[in-house]
Amino acid sequence: MTPPPAAPAPAPAPVAPEAFGASGAPAASGAPAASGAPAASGGSRASRASAGPHLRPAVTELRLSAYGAHRGARFALGPVTLFAGPSGSGKTQALEAYAALAALGAGATLDEVFPEPRARIPDLAVPDAEQRRGFRIGCTVDGPAGPVRLDLAVQAEPALRIVGERLSVDGQILLSTALRDPGRRSVQAAWLTGGATGVTRAPLPDDRLGTALLPLRVAGATDGQRRVLAAAEQVVVALRSVFPCDPRPERMREPAGPGEGRLLGDCGNLADVLRRTRLECGTRYGLLTEAARGGCAGWVAGLDVRAPEGGPVTGLLDRGPDRPATELARLGAGELRFLALALVLLTGPGVLDMDQPAELLSARQTMTVLADGFDRDLDRRQTAELLRLAVLACGRGQVRLAASAGEACAEAARGMEGVSVVDLGA
Repeated sequence: MTPPPAAPAPAPAPVAPEAFGASGAPAASGAPAASGAPAASGGSRASRASAGPHLRPAVTELRLSAYGAHRGARFALGPVTLFAGPSGSGKTQALEAYAALAALGAGATLDEVFPEPRARIPDLAVPDAEQRRGFRIGCTVDGPAGPVRLDLAVQAEPALRIVGERLSVDGQILLSTALRDPGRRSVQAAWLTGGATGVTRAPLPDDRLGTALLPLRVAGATDGQRRVLAAAEQVVVALRSVFPCDPRPERMREPAGPGEGRLLGDCGNLADVLRRTRLECGTRYGLLTEAARGGCAGWVAGLDVRAPEGGPVTGLLDRGPDRPATELARLGAGELRFLALALVLLTGPGVLDMDQPAELLSARQTMTVLADGFDRDLDRRQTAELLRLAVLACGRGQVRLAASAGEACAEAARGMEGVSVVDLGA
């Protein structure tokens, strides 16, 4: 299908991308949410928090025009955004789509990002005359270049490939790609050049995000090219600064091999990261110790490690001079997940296993944590403390959180300053 044309712009704009056939295709990207769209509580506060100028690039809207259970969905993202709703409402799918955009922005291929692409095809979608079906996702990244929209159309059947991509600012299309010849593994791209040329056209691979390739293809010699580069780099920086985190207690209980002290997404090397944090950052280590007192049973005098030279690292809770320390292996699942998520929120990207953009100073970057099942295995006390830590950490602007949560957590978050709750299935 062909998306609706962009609003008129003063400078020449590339042609709009084409996508798969209308009969089995998703709704147009960026379409307004239907009357049954999810409601967001705390949205006014999130809007105010994101309304000012963004010196640090950040994803402020996620669009699932047609993805799994979602159609025509637009979700405003604030410093802390929780997706709530009954099972099957699409909480996990929303975070999966965000993580997919992040991986594509970091240079991953479609095969790496979507190992089971048919599972993302919209419910009840029917193939077009050429038996093609797919999905559409997108986001808006706010920053120094203004709100930059990225929209992506992906064909899942019969072959996985990108069939349309659009990068735009203020209604002006800066980059568009379209599948012209199904027999070739490429899309025809056109990006704004300005001047007498207007646009530059060239083929790009159909399995990678074109926006992420632009810095390697655009010289920046004209005002138009510089605008394209600024928008593309803003999107790429925001998407590369994402850390999907799903702590696995069964892996965290095992001693961790000595390494660089960079936390993995499953937090299986938590003990090694505690060792590094204890040695290198006393302030954050103190904050984490204080958090542990609110999330772990019994008195916690401190966090410690046992690390024989060259051997595995075992994490410990220091119980004070008169009591033996407690190994992480003896903690409950909720305690371990609490410690891991608190560590991620309080320490920042320096100790996380993530691809940090080197082209920007860390003070100009915002890390976004994606946490599916934010309150999984947590009791009410732990949930309340972790929410407090999230608001504290994300209130400074250098960390953001997008997570799915159960009803108890969502209820506790409603009305909290700086937190927005998206109610799916409402």
